[in-house]
Amino acid sequence: MPCRPYLPPEWAPQSGVMLTWPHAKSDWAPILGAVEPVFTDIARQIARFEKVLIACCDDAHRTHIAARLAAAGVPAGRLVFGIAPSNDTWARDHGPITVQCQDELTLLDFGFNGWGGKYAHDLDNAITPALYRQDVFGKSPLQAVNLILEGGSIEVDGSGTLLTTERCLLAPTRNPGVSREQLEKKLSELLGLNRFLWLKHGYLAGDDTDSHIDTLARLCDAQTIAYVACDDPADEHYRELKAMEAELKNFTAADGRPYRLVPLPWPQPKYDDDGGRMPATYANFLIINGAVLVPTYEDAADAVALERLRDCFPGREIIGIDCLPLIWQHGSLHCVTMQLPAGVL
Repeated sequence: MPCRPYLPPEWAPQSGVMLTWPHAKSDWAPILGAVEPVFTDIARQIARFEKVLIACCDDAHRTHIAARLAAAGVPAGRLVFGIAPSNDTWARDHGPITVQCQDELTLLDFGFNGWGGKYAHDLDNAITPALYRQDVFGKSPLQAVNLILEGGSIEVDGSGTLLTTERCLLAPTRNPGVSREQLEKKLSELLGLNRFLWLKHGYLAGDDTDSHIDTLARLCDAQTIAYVACDDPADEHYRELKAMEAELKNFTAADGRPYRLVPLPWPQPKYDDDGGRMPATYANFLIINGAVLVPTYEDAADAVALERLRDCFPGREIIGIDCLPLIWQHGSLHCVTMQLPAGVL
């Protein structure tokens, strides 16, 4: 009888976290000097607890990154480098999704099409196979999947539950012609799922992912969801986020009980130079071994977000990282990382 796959939740033991480092040929070029310190801080904090896999665009880029991290005090033994040209840096969406069957790990390489064809993505879609050919993932096999799926669009509880949004997974620009029922069947087979919780509501202005779940609502454990809440009736998000909150209140955990819901605060609006609102969200945190890295935005709500997440993760260190430069490109901390379960690196 074939083994049923299991997708570990983010809080399961990890071997490391993948980053795709920004460079002068990416969209980060105008603010590279502001964003590289953010990546350096993310890598430094992860390396305190586990390894960091870094995709570099070429050998010179690797030398540059290694020197930066050495100057920041990151132990070389915590770093794994691979060479892979990239369009951008959103490893959450072009990195591998790792499933387990008994003691065997398999890296699933879903297709990535630039969030429905919005941006160039040919290089990003080839990063995982390129790294795999360099043996950075050890002995775990790589399986190409003929389906568009981004890591930021799914949240799992380790008990067969998937939390996601209709706006993203059912967008016709992702998998045209694939129905909800067909998608559920395929993901059940690939990821070992048996429950789908679909959010109809929730969005952030400036988000170009069609409402990735990791910007809106996050599973902290099998019973707890931390979610973005807006308490300002004058804000454009108020009605949509209230409707999303109502949906979350109607969901139950795998054991049939209502979820413990933890509202995350709403930072003051952040705007780019053209007056466009940027998607600042505290839900875009990253769970690693022994800690949770939380994006902050030089905002009065930062301290409140850190405190509420501290209550969600007893026993883990809560670490704030200034991610204001990241939201200039419409993402944040979780978006630039992809955790790799224990046994991969």
